[in-house]
Amino acid sequence: MSRFQAEAMLFVSLAGAASLFAAAQVTEKDKRAEQEVRQLNAEEVQAFLQKDSKTMARLWSDDFVVTNPLNRFVNKQQVLGMVESGFLVITSYDRQIEYARVYGDTVIVAGREMVVWGGGMPNAGKSERLRFTGVWMRQGGRWQQVARHANVEPQQ
Repeated sequence: MSRFQAEAMLFVSLAGAASLFAAAQVTEKDKRAEQEVRQLNAEEVQAFLQKDSKTMARLWSDDFVVTNPLNRFVNKQQVLGMVESGFLVITSYDRQIEYARVYGDTVIVAGREMVVWGGGMPNAGKSERLRFTGVWMRQGGRWQQVARHANVEPQQ
C-alpha cells in the first residue's frame, strides 16, 4: 500500500469516527427542549390533581389524541369534557419519566405512573400503575402534547 493510500484510509477513518461522535452528542438546544418538556409534564400532573382544564387545554394541541387506560381512543375535547364533568378525576398522581428523546421539534417521553382514580372512573378509590408514552411538538413557538398512550400495567 502506498503512503498516499494509507493517508487516505486514515483520513476516511478519522472523518467517519468524527461524524459518529458528532451524531452522538446531545446539543444544548436538545437539553433545553427536554427540560422544558419535563417541566410541562409536571404541570400536566398538577393540572389533573387540581382539575384545571384550562391548563390542560393550553398544554395539549388542538388535535391532541389519547389511547387512554380505559382502552378508548379520545381527542382533546373529549378528555376535557370528562375532566369538567367530574368523570375523570385523579386524586393522587406520580409520574416518573424513564425515557426522553429529542428529535428536532418533537420530544418523546415514556415511563410509568401511579394514580389513584376518583370521580366516575371505574376504579375510583383504587390505585393503578400505568405505562405511558407522550409525544410533544413545538408548535407556534411553544411545546404542546400531540399524542399520548397510557395503559394499565398487568398485575403480576
